[in-house]
Amino acid sequence: MNIVLVEPEIPQNTGNIARTCAVTNSSLHLVRPLGFSTDDKYLKRAGLDYWHMLDIHYYDDFESFLEERKDCRMFFASTKSPIRYDKADYKKGDYIVFGKETAGLPESFLKEELDNTVRIPMVGGARSLNLSNSVSIILYEALRQNDFFNFQMDAKFSKYY
Repeated sequence: MNIVLVEPEIPQNTGNIARTCAVTNSSLHLVRPLGFSTDDKYLKRAGLDYWHMLDIHYYDDFESFLEERKDCRMFFASTKSPIRYDKADYKKGDYIVFGKETAGLPESFLKEELDNTVRIPMVGGARSLNLSNSVSIILYEALRQNDFFNFQMDAKFSKYY
C-alpha cells in the first residue's frame, strides 16, 4: 500500500506513520512543504529504528504528486466524505492520501474527488482523530481486505491464521 501525507506539520505524527509504513511494507510519500526538517529529532525518535525498512518518496507539491501518480488508484481521507473508510474496496498498490493536521486536503479538490474520498466515523461534534491514528485505522482496513498480503506471521500463532 501507499500512504501519502500532504504538507504534514507535526514530526511525531510523521515518525509514527513512518514506523507503521515500515512494519506493513507500505511506501510513504511526503508532499512538501513539510512543517519540520527530516533531520528533526522528534521525527527520528517517533520512527525509532525502523527508518532503514522504509520506502520513502518526496514531492515538491500536491500538484506534482498528482501529476506523477495520475494513473494510480487513490483514496482521499477527509472528515467531509460521505463514504465510510470500511466501505471502500482497496487493492494492492492503492494510494491513501491524508491532508495536513490543521486543515486536511483542500475542500475544492475534495469536491471534485468526492467518490474517491473516505472518512472514519466519529461522534457528533468531534472534529477529527490524530493523523497517525487515522492512517493506522484506514491502512489496516486496506490490509485486512487483502488478507494482509500474506505477511509472514509468527509461527507460534499459525493455528490462528
